[in-house]
This record gives sequence, structure tokens and C-alpha cells, in this order.
Amino acid sequence: MNRFAFELSSYTLKTFSGFSNANIKISGKHNIPDGAVIFTANHFTRIETIFLPFHIHNITKKEIWSLASAELFDVPVLQGFLNNLGAVSTKDPHRDELILKTLLSGEAQWIIFPEGMMVKNKKLMKKDEFVLSDDETVGRPHTGTAILALRCGFYRERLRRMKELNESEFDRLVNLFEIENIDQILNQETHIVPVNITYYPASPKENILSKIAQIVMKNPSKRVMDELMTEGNMLFSNVDINIRFGEPINIKGYLNDPYIESMLTIRRKINFDDDITAKQIVRQLSVKIMEKYMSDVYAMTTINYDHILACILKHFPYRKEGIDIYEFKCKVYFAIAWLVSQKTCCLADVFFKNQIHLLTDDRFKRFANFFAIAENTNIIKINKGKIFKDQSKFAIKSNFHTIRIENPILVMANEIEPVRQVEEFLKKIAQKSYDEIKSLVKDSILEKIDNDFYRDYNDHYIEGESKGKNIGKPLFLKHETETAGILLIHGYMAAPEEMKAFAQYLHEKSFTIYAPRLKGHGTAPEDLAKTRFEHWIESVEEAFIVLKHSCKKIFVGGFSTGAGLALDLSTRVDDIDAVFAVAPPMRLKDLGSYFVPAIDTWNSMIKTIHLDAIAKEFIENHPENPHINYVRNPIAGIRQLEKLMEQLEPKLKTMNKPTLVLQSRKDPVVDPKGTLKLFDQLGSKIKEYYIFDYDRHGILIGQDVKRVYKAIVNFIKPWISSN
Repeated sequence: MNRFAFELSSYTLKTFSGFSNANIKISGKHNIPDGAVIFTANHFTRIETIFLPFHIHNITKKEIWSLASAELFDVPVLQGFLNNLGAVSTKDPHRDELILKTLLSGEAQWIIFPEGMMVKNKKLMKKDEFVLSDDETVGRPHTGTAILALRCGFYRERLRRMKELNESEFDRLVNLFEIENIDQILNQETHIVPVNITYYPASPKENILSKIAQIVMKNPSKRVMDELMTEGNMLFSNVDINIRFGEPINIKGYLNDPYIESMLTIRRKINFDDDITAKQIVRQLSVKIMEKYMSDVYAMTTINYDHILACILKHFPYRKEGIDIYEFKCKVYFAIAWLVSQKTCCLADVFFKNQIHLLTDDRFKRFANFFAIAENTNIIKINKGKIFKDQSKFAIKSNFHTIRIENPILVMANEIEPVRQVEEFLKKIAQKSYDEIKSLVKDSILEKIDNDFYRDYNDHYIEGESKGKNIGKPLFLKHETETAGILLIHGYMAAPEEMKAFAQYLHEKSFTIYAPRLKGHGTAPEDLAKTRFEHWIESVEEAFIVLKHSCKKIFVGGFSTGAGLALDLSTRVDDIDAVFAVAPPMRLKDLGSYFVPAIDTWNSMIKTIHLDAIAKEFIENHPENPHINYVRNPIAGIRQLEKLMEQLEPKLKTMNKPTLVLQSRKDPVVDPKGTLKLFDQLGSKIKEYYIFDYDRHGILIGQDVKRVYKAIVNFIKPWISSN
């Protein structure tokens, strides 16, 4: 190996990687030991032969060589590059000798793909065994990695023994393997490190490579287009690539067979590879080791949206009338929540963020993108909110070299099969009834809400400043009929207690009431200081789903900032019958003198200090209800309030639900002119604006509130019985 050529090729790769839009995350670096290491990785695309050595080299700072498909060396442009990078053809007659020498001497570490081919269909399991198949052959994963590791481990251990027992045999082995630093070699061990590479999304797409091929080749084959569309997508799209290194397999522990032990200590010259008995033992051990590293590799599959959606769709019971889309979404949501709670498999980082958007507006297009692929490949048809799937697509064998284009959903489902406990769980979830899954989702959200509150409260509690838990805990007042539910959203720096009196009034009027805690509230100002407005939106969405799974009719309303959040939700989701907004501010400047000190402080900070300090800055607050509200206002929170209003304003014209806006004429906090401007921008065909002659901001608490309460109930009533 030409070391200069290796470094030059690595530099070329590093430069090339700058043109790639792939997001690569590497986990388990600590599992890579020193010494002789063979990395065994799953194989889905050709580019793994190139980028995996590059990234391992960046970690270990050692030369990384790999076995590569012989057909790659038939391409003149690639041949020299692969040779310099340390790739060796699988058909090289001296490959095993080279691997053994470089491993034992420590000259290089190796990457070997045990499947022996790209597993394009990701179909690996048959009767609980790893079995590989393409259009022509069926076979087991290769044991070559295990055999090479056993040979390396054997000769290392024999060198240790012969150093004490037979100096001439020791010298012969040192010369045979061209070992320079024998002490270093004897102090190391031989390991196999399993590696998993998972892509998301992994579906083929048109890209610059596939477009060039169609121009240059005029009529490229489906196989060529499959590979260019798949691998080009990996390089030039925002694909997440997770590389995980598993716990190393120490080969020394497999050398304790009595016969092998005798060969390790025998003084005479031996050739381990020619001994028939040793070969038989090694063959048995290699199968055992192969099963171990294959299991380890695929147990580290990073479970992502594609896996869960494809697996649930595959196992969803056939229904002539179609599958309800919302039922499908509920099953996906619950599956992710359960897997996150169990912590027994490798999950995409995004799963540890709030997944409530899956049940509301799908704003990150997890379902939209999946459904588009499934429809374009004729796996499903969607009509009037129902999914009609072609179950045969999950049973009929597809062409191995074109399956990624023709049936990507099956490929996604296949990849999760080796993670048996996950696949079995998803199968059970897919087969649950609609009522059962809705109940499970509701219970899991309520449990999450409680856990989030108690965790946040305990983490941020300040003696003498934080209010009692009863102030911040969400209110859920159920009614026997549960025909109509009302979502009540409190204001900025407040808590559910702010809505308690109104909630009880509405509950007495036969409504089921849920008053959620907005994240960052009901605990301490420091909690609010690090909370984003998106978190408030998620708090509202969780409460909405709880009501959706409890009541036939849903009304949404809020006070001040809570009113803005109610309007925001109503512009994005269906199943809301009417909305009411009490004292909603249009812009931050509409908050008048109440926020003038905060605005001045904010502007001053922007000009003089770095933004990373804002989470530590607070101003004094003088609330109308000090038993509920924070007495310190975080500047960072004000900025989030401003962002909420900025993103809400352009959406007001899309509002299509009956809307009631209420405002106090002498409100010392929210300027009525701003509220009226907001009202004018609402796109609702039915909208009403009520103004009350109160001299306070909080018109849902205090004297003479029944007038406000009755106005809201009277507005809602007509929509309770409407279809």
C-alpha cells in the first residue's frame, strides 16, 4: 500500500464529501478497540465501499482497507482510486494472505461486508436465520470474516506461546508475517466490530447522476437507473446516514477448543490452514461467530419513520372498505411513543422530539412523503380519507436489481425484520382495533403530559417563588356524555389555574374541559426562558388530541397568548367546530406599556451582548394575579412570544371556522386597536367581535366575569348540534 496515495485519496474523499448534502451521524466510536480489527458492515449501496473507510480512518487515524466487489475494478476510472484507497478485489487470489498479514502486523484495519453483495431488497430473514437471495442464488452470509479473524487470533496467540517455548518457530512466524514491532502485536488482540449503516429516507429519487445517465446512455437499464437514483439520492439529498459501531467481538475467547489449544502449544512447525481437524473446528466456530456479528449488525438498525410506517402498513388487516388514515396515524404515533419509552432498540434522534404533529397537521410531511411513494409505486390508493392497499405487493417477489424503484415500501419493511422484537410489536399494533388504539393514544398522551409536568416542576422548582403544583397541573374535567369538549389555553407567564373558574363554569354547562399547561409555565421563569413557542404549540396539540379522543364536538379558546395559540391551531387542523379568542394580541407592540420595559431591555441586549446570554436575563413582572403568574419575565420568552405572533399573522386569512373575539375596552396590556385589526384579518365567514367595558386585562377572572362566560357559551351553542 502506498501511504501517500492512501492519504491523497482520503483528502479527495474529504473534498468530495463537501459537495454531499447527506447528514452523517456516527455513534459508538468508543467501541472501536486498538489492535487487529475487522469491521463487518451491512451493504445496501456501492458508496459504502468508499465513504465508510474514510469515516473510520478519521476516527482511528489508521489505514483502513476493504474488500470491494470485483466488478468495480473493471471500471478504469475507479480502479486506480480504489487501489489507492485500500480496496482489494474480492477475486484477488492473494486477498486472504494480505488481510492476515496486515491485520496481524497492525499495518491496517479492514472492512468486510459479510453479505458478499449489496442487499438491495433488504430481505435477510428466513425461518429465524440470516439468508441472502437475489434473482439467481440463495445462500447464507459469508463466514470469511470469522475465519480470517480466527486465523489472526490463532497466530497471535501462537506467537505468544512460541516466544517462550520455541524460539526458532517464533522467529519463523515473525518473518512469515513481516512483523516489525513484535511487542506491540503481542500486547494486542483481534476483534470483529459490527457496523450498521441506516439511511433515511432510502427511497430512490431523480438526481444529477441519474439525469446525466439518461442523457449520456440514452436508454439506461432499470438496474443502472436503480443504482444511480438510489446512490445519487444518498449523496445529493438531505439523507440522514446513521453509522453505528457495536461492541467488539474478542476472538481470543473462541480459541479455547482443546484441539486448537494443543496446536497453539505444540513446539514443532505447523500449518494451521492445512490441518483437517482444525479446519472442521474453525468452520463450526466461524458459523457461530457469523451469526453473532450478523445479529449485532442488524440489531443496531436505526429505526426511522419509513420502517414503522411500512411495517404497520404491511401488517394492517385487509379491509374492503379501506383503512382510515387517522387510525393509521394513531398506530404510528403510539408505536413511536412505546419504542421511545422502552429504550430497547436504536431509534432515530428525531423520535425523541415531540411526535404530536403526526396526529395534527403532519407539518414535517412524514405521512405525506410516505404516502406519495406508496401511491406512485401502486402499493396504495387513497380515496376520501381511506387507504386501499394492494397486499400482494408485500408477497410477490420483485426483481432484485429493480426492487428499490419498483417496490421501495417492501424494502423498508424488510429492513426491520432482523430486529424481531420491534417487528413483532409493530405487527401487534397494526392489528389492534380503532377504538383500542385511540384509547391507547389518549392514555399515553395523558401519561406523557403528567410526566412532563412533574419532571419540569422538580427540575426548576425555586423555594419561595414557584407556585404549588395545583397551580400548574393541567385541568381535565370530564363530563358523562362527553358530547362536546372545550380546550382552554392560558396566557403567557400564567398556568392552568388561570382557567379554573371558567372551566368549572363550562363543566357545569355539560362540557368536558381540558386546560393544558403550556410548556415552560407553572414551574419557574428559568424553565420558560429555555422554551420555544413551538413547544407551546405542541402542548396545545396534545390537549387537542386528548379531547378529540374523548368528545364528538371540539371547541378551542384561549386568553391572551393562549388566544393566539387557539387561533394558530384552528388554522392548521380539522375537527374544530368553533373558536373563541379573549384579548389576543396582534403584535408585540400591541401589548402596550406592559411590555415596554421588556422591549427596551431586549433592544439594548441585541445591540450590546451576544444572544447566548438571553436565557439568563429577566425583568421584573407585576401581574394582575400574582398567585398564578411569574414575577420575573424572561427576555427569551418575550422573543418567543413575538415569533409566535409573527408566524400567526399571515395564517389568519386562512381561518375558516366560526370565530368569536372578545376584548376589554380599557385593557392595560393589549391594545384594543391591535385586537380589532386581528379580527379584521380573520378569513372566517362567521365571526363576531365583542368588547367589554372592563379596566383589566384578565377578563376571565375577577368581578362580573359571568357576562364574558355567557357570551362565549351563547356563541358556541349553535355549533353543538350542527352536523
